[in-house]
Amino acid sequence: MRVRLQREVDVEASARAVWDYVTDWPRQEEWVPLTRVERVDSAVDVGGRFRAWTGLGQVGFWDPMTITAWERSDDGGGRCEVLHLGTVVKGEGEFAVVARGPQASRFVWAEVVDVPLGGVGAAGWRVARPVIERVLDRGLDRMRQHVEEQAKISTRTSEPS
Repeated sequence: MRVRLQREVDVEASARAVWDYVTDWPRQEEWVPLTRVERVDSAVDVGGRFRAWTGLGQVGFWDPMTITAWERSDDGGGRCEVLHLGTVVKGEGEFAVVARGPQASRFVWAEVVDVPLGGVGAAGWRVARPVIERVLDRGLDRMRQHVEEQAKISTRTSEPS
């Protein structure tokens, strides 16, 4: 069974600031729950690779990913698609940052993944989905807070004295 999950959040910061933050893969541990990300290579264009450890301590799984699309827009935003190649998570993911103004943007995170175990997996997904959505929404709120705080600091330090 394939499922689609999409979450989004508005951020009071430039699209460039959001893009730079969310595609700094190792920094995702600051906002993606229970996840640590490592670059396998530079991971800044099509073909780039990184992997995420999701779990608690030694209990979890690796989620290796390859970037399959990498588009930047003139306003600083962009879109990145990945292919999940792990044994647990298989499917596609997408991050998109869309400018809503010079200091406002929207971050969209979408996943289309294969739920394993047939009917049992489908039943488990129906139970797990609202919990996963809440956890992801909290993570997106943390990301928003981090980027907005960085934007405030940048504005203060760039203001003339």
